[in-house]
Amino acid sequence: MTSNPVIPDTAVSRLATYLRVLNERRADARQHVSSAFIGAAAGVSPDQVRKDLSHFGEFGRPGVGYDLEHLRHHLARILRLDRERTAVLVGAGSLGSALARYTGFPQRGFRIAAVFDVDPLRVGTTLGDLTVEHVGCLRERIVAVGASIGVVAVPRRAAQTVVDQLAAAGVKAILNFAPGKVEVPGGVNVRSVDLARELECLAYYLPG
Repeated sequence: MTSNPVIPDTAVSRLATYLRVLNERRADARQHVSSAFIGAAAGVSPDQVRKDLSHFGEFGRPGVGYDLEHLRHHLARILRLDRERTAVLVGAGSLGSALARYTGFPQRGFRIAAVFDVDPLRVGTTLGDLTVEHVGCLRERIVAVGASIGVVAVPRRAAQTVVDQLAAAGVKAILNFAPGKVEVPGGVNVRSVDLARELECLAYYLPG
């Protein structure tokens, strides 16, 4: 595998999709999969699969395809998912509560270790196995649990402040569900998911 290859964000997203496909196919007792099989499940062409994987070396054999477990292992390693990642969640409203209770994160190697809010009616309540803490404890708790990921589920007006606090506490990756753009310092990666905007885009394709 080549070291530190420069790869587009779109390709990283596709690699995550390929890994999901492989994880789902483990139950089928498959030993090998083809680029056509992966591409069909991921919604891309076989050529795109081969191109994406070629950034990191040669994993397949002509006429045989890819060893499923071997490729799955390498994709997890490339995406740095070969270890558990600890996250904190800021915002215990409707969306935050749903995220905190989502059981799919541990299956993918992510653990939400703490949940925070400023609302006194939410602080002290429980979400699954977690007790909602006041955001004033954010920095010390991030250090205590060793979190490297922050999930932001707060109103837009509070998003930048929360992002600033997460970055200042040493969080290097932020998933932001608040609408609008947020700024982060160098070395911090942020991905924003605007659910309302996605619905608005979908509405365009509905029949009139």
